Amino acid sequence: MTALALDLGTARIRLLLSGSRTIRERPSACGDPGERRWPVRHGMVADMPGCARLVRTALSDAVTERHPPLERVLLGVPVAASRLDRRAAYAAVSSAARCRVTIVEEPLAAAVGCGVDIADPRPRLLLDAGAGIAEAVVIRAGEIADAGAVQVGGQVGAGEPAEGSGCPPYARERVVTMVADLIARVPAALRATARQQGLLITGGGARDPELARKLCAELRITVSPVADPANATVRGLACLLGTSGTSGTSAIGRKDVDDDHK
Repeated sequence: MTALALDLGTARIRLLLSGSRTIRERPSACGDPGERRWPVRHGMVADMPGCARLVRTALSDAVTERHPPLERVLLGVPVAASRLDRRAAYAAVSSAARCRVTIVEEPLAAAVGCGVDIADPRPRLLLDAGAGIAEAVVIRAGEIADAGAVQVGGQVGAGEPAEGSGCPPYARERVVTMVADLIARVPAALRATARQQGLLITGGGARDPELARKLCAELRITVSPVADPANATVRGLACLLGTSGTSGTSAIGRKDVDDDHK
């Protein structure tokens, strides 16, 4: 079976085929030079036809004639994605890939991608800082127990998202406040354990040293940007390709993981 992990980011799209270690990536843009459009905004699909075209182009590069037909795509979406957002992502990807599509929340996949045992009953804090959206989550016993999200501008030029440029100064304080609020909502009996394990940062924003310093100083918690943070989500999705079930609930236990939107 040929299966594919797909991270449809605001700035870049990343793909990893089952059985391969080569991550393929390209800007999340479609159209000719000078007329490029960015169909993903703040982690959500804003232009379904444009997104389908983007995915189709990326697939043509990654899945060649020497590969068996594509049978499944595991697609990451933000926790903050509404049902309509998820349906838009599902529709765009399924129309391009013409195979079964399963949706998994990106911070959960990112945790898997950086080696977190998501089945651990102890709470684990993670901040997934992308080019368009930053999400802080509490992961416990195989699911996201709580989450918060902040839209990140990250725009340069004529609307082009800027990955790797760090979290904009105006957004850093909002991100810190979001993480502080999330920690405060952890049940009192578990809060010390969550703080003791520290905060992991994934996504392109993990490369912003000022964000990590601010989080550490204001929250008084150990902050650890992971290795190769921008690829954590697609790596995690690839790991989950072998474990996700075929019903409406995946083997990782998320009730709202969508499989064919049943």
